Amino acid sequence: MTHSATELAALVERFGSPRIMLVGDVMVDEYIYGDAERLSPEAPVPVVQERYREQRAGGAGNVAAGLATLGAKVVVVSVCGDDFQGRLLTELFQKMGGTGNGGGVGGVQTDGILRCADRPTTAKTRLIGLAQHRHPQQMLRLDQEVTTPLSAEQQAQLLAYIKRELPSCAALALEDYNKGLLSPEFCRAVITIARELKKPILVDPAFISDFSKYTGASTITPNRYEAQRGSGLNLADTHESAPLLAETLLKTLNLETCLLTLDKHGIYLLERGKPGEHIATRPRNVYDVTGAGDMVLATLAMAIASGADWSQAAALANIAGGLEVEKFGIVPLKREEIIDELYRQDHDSRGKIRSLADLLKDLDRHRRAGQKIVFTNGVFDILHAGHVQYLDFSRKQGDLLVVGINSDASTSRLKGPARPVNPIADRMTVLAGLQSVDYVIAFDEDTPANLIKAVLPDVLIKGDDYAGKEVVGRDVVEARGGKVILAPFLQGRSTTNIITKTKA
Repeated sequence: MTHSATELAALVERFGSPRIMLVGDVMVDEYIYGDAERLSPEAPVPVVQERYREQRAGGAGNVAAGLATLGAKVVVVSVCGDDFQGRLLTELFQKMGGTGNGGGVGGVQTDGILRCADRPTTAKTRLIGLAQHRHPQQMLRLDQEVTTPLSAEQQAQLLAYIKRELPSCAALALEDYNKGLLSPEFCRAVITIARELKKPILVDPAFISDFSKYTGASTITPNRYEAQRGSGLNLADTHESAPLLAETLLKTLNLETCLLTLDKHGIYLLERGKPGEHIATRPRNVYDVTGAGDMVLATLAMAIASGADWSQAAALANIAGGLEVEKFGIVPLKREEIIDELYRQDHDSRGKIRSLADLLKDLDRHRRAGQKIVFTNGVFDILHAGHVQYLDFSRKQGDLLVVGINSDASTSRLKGPARPVNPIADRMTVLAGLQSVDYVIAFDEDTPANLIKAVLPDVLIKGDDYAGKEVVGRDVVEARGGKVILAPFLQGRSTTNIITKTKA
């Protein structure tokens, strides 16, 4: 099922502050950044000159950060050591939060994190080398962990907490890193509690060979490799294996849905009783795949808790996962980033030519994102180097460029009955092909005065031949604090000259 950008963006904007329980393995991620510019004289290894350190909540903490940034109130259930790293982890959670468009302020409740004296806080320390103070590259990772299951007493404490807090939550998310918390016995007990309460249960599974402990969940979100291992199917390593993998997991685990993440191929969603749905993603500049699955789970849980259906939620999760791989490290996404990406993809699919009503909707979104709108206009009959230079100059004066173009009737009134040479559809198509142009819209009046009143640009561009002359729309733009800029013309280039040479 295809969902419009407007539909999905409206859904994100309606995200409130649902209470979501997150059960999973939390850990401390520490990043040590330094310059790596020489080899050690003691051994053939790089020497890193430390510059700074960062500590973040990792593992299920990534999901908590994602949920809180999207506006959820996150109830974390986990374990940590009774040590410095455990205290640091609590501090990191308490700093999390975010404000969504709908006014919802997220945060993390940490009283469900059990401190255990018999195990350390799971921690991963990464050494990040920088070449010439840039291009971060992970060089080494040092892990501290104990992965044995919790004791019966510890499990009982956490289950009692879950029974007390889950009734007031809109959804349950399980983030399994196979660090000992979600043992088969404990995992099944948690799912049983949630099913009795009729709560949606969303699972990001561990990379393990037996998924049976997730039986009865609402959905499971493995990547292709996790799905193959967990299902026991040895299939070709391609996205074409997704339908069989999803069907196998759906049946054997008694799921409502199965959602497979397929890297550059997007997401495959299979709902019980419905045909499978492949949700494609646009090509990405993949910088770091770390945390993409965590952001998928966070967005999926937030969407389901906010009333989305599985198809809508999967489409949003696909957007979030794609955005996350373009970032270095794990950086939670804001609602605005997801909305911007939705409209960006919609813009790419619809092209740049707009009706006035659609253009004003798009510009309203750009304004809310704090972007500066530039407007110019013209006939643009036979596009030449002067036009290209003029439009490049115009685009550089703000964040996006709207070009108003005279209709055929308007052009004939201004230029004579022999013009335009090219009809309006052709002229708009050529303008839309320029990288400098973001939107193209036609107008039928002799001047763009009414269009400028509707668009309300921050910057109005005219050619420098208007120096000392009246510029249509100047009063409207300057009354709003905007400005008018006169762009330099490339001498000797004009449509009239081209026509004259052609006749000669």
